[in-house]
Amino acid sequence: MVTPFKSILLFLIASLIGAIGQFFYKEGAQGAADKSLMSFIVNWRIWVGVVCYIAVMVLFIVAFRIGGEMTVLYPIYASTFVWAMLIGTLYLKEPMSLYKLCGVLLIMGGMYLIAKQ
Repeated sequence: MVTPFKSILLFLIASLIGAIGQFFYKEGAQGAADKSLMSFIVNWRIWVGVVCYIAVMVLFIVAFRIGGEMTVLYPIYASTFVWAMLIGTLYLKEPMSLYKLCGVLLIMGGMYLIAKQ
C-alpha cells in the first residue's frame, strides 16, 4: 500500500498543531494563578492546547480515511519534536545545544526514509 502524499501532509500539519498545543499547555501551566485544579480548568491557554489536540485527532482521522499505512504516518508525527524544539528556542528562549540539533536531524532523516518508501 502506498501512502498518499495528502495523508503525509495532514500528519505534518497535525504535528505542527500538536507542538503548538504543547506550547499552550506549558504556558498555561506556568501562568496558572495557583496550582489548584480550578486554576487549570479556567486557564484559557490550557483550553487552546486542548483544542489543538482535538484538531490533531480530526486530522488523523481524515488522513487515515484518505489512506496510508500507520507505520508510515505515525513516524511522520514525530516531527512534533522538531516543531516543539523550534517553538521552545524561538518563543520560549530555551537554549539550543548540539545534542538537540543532532537529535532533530536524526528525526528528520528517519521521517524522510520512512516517507520515501
